[in-house]
Amino acid sequence: MTMTEIITSIFIIIGTFFIFVSSIGLVRLRDVYSRTHAGGKSSTLGVMSIMTGAVIFFIVTEEAFNFKLFLTIIFVFMTAPLAALAVTRSAYRTNVKMNDAAHMDELGDAMDVEREKERLKKLGKNYDYD
Repeated sequence: MTMTEIITSIFIIIGTFFIFVSSIGLVRLRDVYSRTHAGGKSSTLGVMSIMTGAVIFFIVTEEAFNFKLFLTIIFVFMTAPLAALAVTRSAYRTNVKMNDAAHMDELGDAMDVEREKERLKKLGKNYDYD
């Protein structure tokens, strides 16, 4: 095996490991918030690692930089955490129950203020708390 194949294999194995851990987290964790965290973080690192291995492989074998793979890495890096955040926020807004072991609710105060603004808006009062 050449050094390129070894490095590429290491990146692909690391990526596969992260995706495997992510899938275990999706099955084993108790609530939507923990599952979203597991799916968002681990799979992002896994896909980025696999794509990095592919970029290295194609740079060495074809002696050309594959810009599409690089854009895929950037796209996954930017959109996967945002998608996880959107799913988590929508679950919170629709009052999906947290796990009983969760001791902190950092979004609670901000959501209470937002709900109060929406309630006052429905009543026709336009108060601004900012």
